[in-house]
Amino acid sequence: MNAVLHAEWTKLRTTSTTAWLLAAMVVLTVAVGLLASSAVRCPVGDCGVDPARTGLTGVYLGQAVVVAVGVLAIGGEYGTGMIRTTFTAMPHRLIVLGAKAMLLVGLVVPAGVVAVFGSLLVGRPMLAASGHLVLSLGDGAVLRAAVGSVLYLALIALLAFGIGAAVRDSVVAIGLVLGLLYLFPVISGVVTDPVWQRHLQQIGPMSAGLAVQATTSVGSEPIGPWAGLGVLALWAAGAMLLGGFVVRLRDA
Repeated sequence: MNAVLHAEWTKLRTTSTTAWLLAAMVVLTVAVGLLASSAVRCPVGDCGVDPARTGLTGVYLGQAVVVAVGVLAIGGEYGTGMIRTTFTAMPHRLIVLGAKAMLLVGLVVPAGVVAVFGSLLVGRPMLAASGHLVLSLGDGAVLRAAVGSVLYLALIALLAFGIGAAVRDSVVAIGLVLGLLYLFPVISGVVTDPVWQRHLQQIGPMSAGLAVQATTSVGSEPIGPWAGLGVLALWAAGAMLLGGFVVRLRDA
């Protein structure tokens, strides 16, 4: 396993695309969070705004870049045909996939920490200036929202990686994952039945996963914070199992 990790790490550190994409994710997430925080106006004590969720608005867009990173971690080699060389040198395909997934998470988590806590740090003074909104990083609920958002990005990367391994076409895989993430909120917005709306929000990978960001009116959310992240974890696990099954079954 160590030899496989070393080989995969060598590939990653000699490819600049991943580093640039993760840097773009950080910048995009922080910038959107800053814009969202600066746009809030709260002249009264309670204006129905969740300060943590507002500061972390950029995660909605930053995750799209994480999807690209996750898919390209495996799809890039399929696109160039190098995956044949990889599997020839390291025939244990599931071990190769496991090494790639571990390194992917190892890169996304630090970038996610910078993006998430950077968003909260730059959003804090903006929200304070808007009125009476207080965003305290020492608050347990805010800390849970921050840590949960980092885990959310890591799970999104694994979801994309699994779909990328199964589909083997980067463009198609990215489109499928983005469609999966954003389709559920669109459908739940169109459905008029509140019961079905709630069910769709409970099973959608993005709507359920991002429930972890809620710090106010948590009881009114369709699903609890950690339960919602658990739903996303199931989606990611299913995608990884599917990807592993396809990689073992089909020729490179």
